[in-house]
Amino acid sequence: MSRIGKKPIPLPQGVAVKIEGNTVAVQGPKGKLETLLPRGIQMEQQDGHLVAIRQNDSQAAVHGLARALVNNAVEGVTRGWTRELEIVGIGYRAEMKGKGMVVFTLGFSHPIEYPLPSGVEVAVDPKQTRLTVTGIDRQKVGQVAAEMRSLRPPDPYKNKGVRYVGERLKKKVGKTGAK
Repeated sequence: MSRIGKKPIPLPQGVAVKIEGNTVAVQGPKGKLETLLPRGIQMEQQDGHLVAIRQNDSQAAVHGLARALVNNAVEGVTRGWTRELEIVGIGYRAEMKGKGMVVFTLGFSHPIEYPLPSGVEVAVDPKQTRLTVTGIDRQKVGQVAAEMRSLRPPDPYKNKGVRYVGERLKKKVGKTGAK
């Protein structure tokens, strides 16, 4: 039996859930999200909680997944999701251009313009070396942060690049002849 799948999802005040077939629509103070459930998994609302129920043991592999996806939607419409990135390197920086565009200067011959998808916001600190990606959809926030990191991944030799806050890098030793 799935331990995560069995856990009930508490519904905070101000969150409305609408279950239609294999779609769960969650609406809260920050917005509205829809989650598709895998075949064979149903959600039921029981006294202020949501419970994931599977039809038989052949859906055991997706039982916890379905519960986690709905829980992420509930968390997103109440608190939202954030990912923080930091830019390390001399002359490396990011700045907002309008409302939906982030411009990165990462040591290339040209600046990189990154358009933001709908539902995701980015805040750049005054030093222009720290970004905060926020939104209600956990998958979108994580995807945008991963794409921004991939513009200049952290270099193991010089420790320069775009990295997640708190990400630990193992610095490699360069050539033995270099001093």
